[in-house]
Amino acid sequence: MHKLFVSALTCCAVMGPPAVFSQGSSSAPSSGAGRVSSQMHESMMSGMQKMQGMKPTGDTDRDFAEMMRMHHQQAVEMAKVEVQHGKSPELKAMAQKIIKDQQKEIGQLDQWLAKNK
Repeated sequence: MHKLFVSALTCCAVMGPPAVFSQGSSSAPSSGAGRVSSQMHESMMSGMQKMQGMKPTGDTDRDFAEMMRMHHQQAVEMAKVEVQHGKSPELKAMAQKIIKDQQKEIGQLDQWLAKNK
């Protein structure tokens, strides 16, 4: 089980945060695109902290489902920021698809978790 956690956290560490989120300062921007990027970065970091704080149950299936649910919810939150504030029609369309697809998978994970308490 520990290997699953390490793999998930390694994935997050390797993939994020992209350079677009780097502010070069510890203080959050107060307005504009920098504030939006900061909000997206904070959402990503919050999701990573939740996954890191999760106590492994020893049940690989349950731990996978719970971690993936958190991961998908984080993707939905980030995609919503893109839909609201993004300028690229291509990325906004991708974000809308991510929201739809990830919410469907969250529902499936919720159903599995409810059945397998």
